[in-house]
This record gives sequence, structure tokens and C-alpha cells, in this order.
Amino acid sequence: MRITTLSRYISRLSRPGAFAPLQSRAFQPDVATRDSNARPIKYKIPQSYDPYGPRPPPSDKIVQLAERIAALSEEERGHIMPALSERLKLPKLEPISTEGMDLGSEGGGVGPKVEEKKAEKTAFDVKLQKFDTAAKIKVIKEVRAFTNLGLKEAKDLVEKVPTVLKQGVTKEEANTIIEKIKAAGGVAVME
Repeated sequence: MRITTLSRYISRLSRPGAFAPLQSRAFQPDVATRDSNARPIKYKIPQSYDPYGPRPPPSDKIVQLAERIAALSEEERGHIMPALSERLKLPKLEPISTEGMDLGSEGGGVGPKVEEKKAEKTAFDVKLQKFDTAAKIKVIKEVRAFTNLGLKEAKDLVEKVPTVLKQGVTKEEANTIIEKIKAAGGVAVME
């Protein structure tokens, strides 16, 4: 099937004049020209759209009831719906469980709130607060020992006090670093 279509196409190419030149046509609208003096048509648009059609006006009984409800205090108006739902025997609405659903940052808003426990911090940062100027060389040696920095980098780091010396260490390791810096003449804290 494909071969016959291809052979027909090739045979057309071999004959001169088989293809006509492309034709072009300018866009010409089929609308009549408008009268420049004509007024636009105005449509009557209703004030509010009611998809159910026009409704009859409320009866006098309903109007009197609405006026009596409006005259009640705010607290009394709050008791109307529970009393009506009990009187008309409407089913109680249960809150929808959102357990297992990802609601993003906004939360459920409905249902009991689950208290989230704060996760214990496992990674700490050691920050050099200050040091004795006489013990600057000892502090630089201690910083070089646990950071694996060169002499110049360790010196620059110590001179930028207060600065973070090491990040993401365990509590025990942070305590040992703080003790070593304290022994060398500096003051370090764990964050």
C-alpha cells in the first residue's frame, strides 16, 4: 500500500506541470459595513441573576418570623439551629477524619488536634564566643586539631570571633571540643 502511494507521488513529480502554483487570497470579511451614526443596542440586564426563576414574595407569617429572629440577642440566635435540628430530627453531622491525608501547612481545622512532639536535636554547632589574647596561639592549635584546617585558615577563623567552628556534630563530640577550647583559654558554646 505504501509503495503504490509512493510510486504515484514519484510519477507526478516526473511530469512537468503536475503541481499548480500556490494560491493566496486576502481576508475579506463577509459582514456589511456598519452605520457610524447607529446607536448601540441596549439589553435589559436584571439586577441579580436567579437560576431558579422568579420567586413569589414571602408570606406575612415568614416576614413576622424573620423580624422576631432579628430582634433576638446574638446569644439567643446561636441557639436556634441546634433547637431546630433537634426538633426536625436532622441527622448530626460528624467531622470528617483527615487522618492520613496531606493537607499542607494549613492543617485540617476540623477534628481534634494532635500534639506534635518536638524532635530532639541530634546535630549541634560549636561556636567560639571569645578567647584570651594571651592564649590565641593555643586556641588556634586546638581549632586546627579538630577542624583539619591549615594554619592561616584556622588563624582567620579564630580572629572572626564570634564564629561557628564546627557544624553538625553530636552532643558528646561538641562537649569535648568545648572542654578543649576552654582548657586552651577560649570560650565556646553549643547551639
